[in-house]
Amino acid sequence: MTKITTALLLTLSAASAFSAEDMSQAKEDIARHRAMAAAHEAAALCREAGKGEEVCFKELQAACKGIAIGKFCGMKHEH
Repeated sequence: MTKITTALLLTLSAASAFSAEDMSQAKEDIARHRAMAAAHEAAALCREAGKGEEVCFKELQAACKGIAIGKFCGMKHEH
């Protein structure tokens, strides 16, 4: 076997080792990331609409309740 074939077989073997539980967990994680992204997009649209930072931040916190850790909805950046 060539090195490439061996590497491919090892990769396929590792990929098939994921259980249904692992795949379910991954799907839940993906859904949380999408929900956080949607909340951040809404916050950006809020700011573009001319609303104040405090108003938009409160809306972001409300949208992220239960899906992200911390008051920054899983993301923090400088202002």
